[in-house]
Amino acid sequence: MVGPTSSHAASPVSAPGRLHAPQAQAVELPPVMRATADAAEHADILAKARTFALPLIADETLDTGENILVHADAVAAILAGIDGSVAMQAASYLVYACPHLNKPEDVMTKAFGPQLAQLALQTNQLVHVQRLSRAAESSTQGPDNTPLSPRIQTENVRKMLLAFSRDLRVVMLRLASRLQTLRHYAATKLPVPPVLASESLQVFAPLANRLGIWQIKWEMEDLSFRFLEPVTYKTIALQLDEKRTERERYMVALRERLQQALASQGIAAIVEGRPKHIYSIVRKMRGKSLPFERVFDIRALRVVVPSVADCYQVLSWVHEHFAPIAQEFDDYIAKPKANGYQSLHTVVRDADGGPIEVQIRTQAMHDHAEHGVAAHWAYKEAGAKGYTGVSATSEYDTKIAVLRQLLAWERDLSGAAQANATGNGLFDDRIYVLTPEAAVVELPQGATPIDFAYTVHTNLGHRCRGAKVDGAMVPLSTPLANGQTVEITAIKEGGPSRDWLNPELGFLASPRARAKVRAWFNAQVMAETVARGREAVEKFLQRMGRTAIRLEDLASQLGFKSAEGLFEVVGKDEYSLRNIEVLLNPPEPEPEGDAYLHKKFKGAARPSPSGVLVVGVDSLLTQLSRCCKPAPPDAIGGFVTRGKGVSIHRQDCSNFRELAARHGERVIEVRWGEHKGPDASVYPVDVAVEAFDRQGLLRDISEVFAKEKMNVIGVQTQSVKGTAWMTFTVEIGDAVSLHKVLGTVRGVKGVRAARRR
Repeated sequence: MVGPTSSHAASPVSAPGRLHAPQAQAVELPPVMRATADAAEHADILAKARTFALPLIADETLDTGENILVHADAVAAILAGIDGSVAMQAASYLVYACPHLNKPEDVMTKAFGPQLAQLALQTNQLVHVQRLSRAAESSTQGPDNTPLSPRIQTENVRKMLLAFSRDLRVVMLRLASRLQTLRHYAATKLPVPPVLASESLQVFAPLANRLGIWQIKWEMEDLSFRFLEPVTYKTIALQLDEKRTERERYMVALRERLQQALASQGIAAIVEGRPKHIYSIVRKMRGKSLPFERVFDIRALRVVVPSVADCYQVLSWVHEHFAPIAQEFDDYIAKPKANGYQSLHTVVRDADGGPIEVQIRTQAMHDHAEHGVAAHWAYKEAGAKGYTGVSATSEYDTKIAVLRQLLAWERDLSGAAQANATGNGLFDDRIYVLTPEAAVVELPQGATPIDFAYTVHTNLGHRCRGAKVDGAMVPLSTPLANGQTVEITAIKEGGPSRDWLNPELGFLASPRARAKVRAWFNAQVMAETVARGREAVEKFLQRMGRTAIRLEDLASQLGFKSAEGLFEVVGKDEYSLRNIEVLLNPPEPEPEGDAYLHKKFKGAARPSPSGVLVVGVDSLLTQLSRCCKPAPPDAIGGFVTRGKGVSIHRQDCSNFRELAARHGERVIEVRWGEHKGPDASVYPVDVAVEAFDRQGLLRDISEVFAKEKMNVIGVQTQSVKGTAWMTFTVEIGDAVSLHKVLGTVRGVKGVRAARRR
């Protein structure tokens, strides 16, 4: 379990040949294996595992410089010290035997059974993955080629350690192995690789903390910090040592005084000092910007009593005999923390003014805080008043709290085997895979190589055409699993396939990846629209002989932020090119007679052959504008043109509003006439239809107009990437009847939208 930085499998100095099974040898067991009479069978398993591995690892050396057999003995001792199961202790030897066996799974299953064999094999595999992750961490990049912050990367590695193994005993083996590696460096005084110390502090120690294995957590933190910041470590150690004898003598006297006082009141209390660890002190000093003298819990007591009433009685005695610091008092019994933690916290000053921290709780509260879901890591590292700047995420943290039952599960191997058989893991909703550079990528359960590609970089997802998983080519719809290494094969240019959006084909499991694919296709449609609009504008300018004009300047003069904005609305047929003509060829100033003519328009309404009444004018030439194609009963307005009579517009027409704003004096009042009967006028209007393209679509829509006796005088169609855009020009007697027809058109199979332009 230790490699170049103590987190990969053994790297032997002299590698023996591959064996099918080692020859048993009689050896003297180390002290950790001297079992009591009631554990003789367990001792036999340990002895058998050590004997099995001995010829393979006895003369081998890890690249940390430590003998593998010595390392395995120490790991087994650490596991025994935290009541780890015999299977875990035995696996500490078998892990190092795996690389030297020809068929390790078959050999170890036959010798030790499938459970112990899988434990050793999974640990060896996780060791390899962890080594790759650590080696690549310094150059890791996140999604979209942005540098991945150390905190995010270490959190991903931390979660991967848990999610990678169905048998969570693997994590325990890794923790014990890493602690022994740190002890080895401390004992030999060899230089410690900074990446190893950093990973121990940021990944392994928090894992030990979350699992409730306090002795491993504190020792690993102090050793890692000692290697990373030796000067600061020595400074705090000297400050603690300056008055250690005096402080310990004072605390012993205080404990005895408090215990006797409580006993005299009939309270059977357990009073003990709280050990202080250098890393914890430094973290608090930095987090709260405190000098060493103001770290109040340098001198600290914990009082455990039988009942809640006793808690407050002890608090009363402490506050009566010492001066309390009001702002440092917290009643987590009356108002427990969100994670269920309960205790009384107070800081008082003695006669000399020195601070003393006192925690008071019942035995049940103490057990809950030490071993239950109160999670010491949440109390210290992610509370509302936490000082590390790390916030807990409720979903993830709730799952982690369950891991505190790990040691209890270990004592019941049959129960653990049943749990493993069900395949129910704590992280069934997430998986963690690796890039070829060993960066950890978090994905949803069921994610495919395409999901992976889009998570690494959007452009890589668009260009993805193939994938290798652990070196083997796989289909792009293959679900990925924890710990796999994924390599994407991509083309230089290209885009996604529409098949990827089909849920039945199983190409995508990530909503984020689906959104990126949809965005690509939407961008393609927009590009087609803009290109169509650009072509229309450029052809119109050619007909006007104005090709020298800058398109950006033209768009700006028309009120658009960019030329693309102009092209987009023109491409959608939502903007008339007549506006460009009006801008480039403004009308000449009106003769003086126009004002007189305009005044003359005010009078009685007269009918016009077009069906429009122009107020005050007989037989005045009128024409329906092509830009908005008005029809009764649309609200309309008239505009006096030069030489073409009165142009009739819908009042909501953008062109009409622009003309009215520029030449308000030429706007004239008009209204629809009452022409009925066989000679009633008909009016051309445009109907825009958007639909999924299919065979027979145009025929089906045309039949709707035919059934409603509406004459279709023009059709424009365009299909892009399976979507059809159609514009029908139909003749209607009034707009009310058109509204009914549009409802029928929307009911045609495949039609997504139908509206009047």
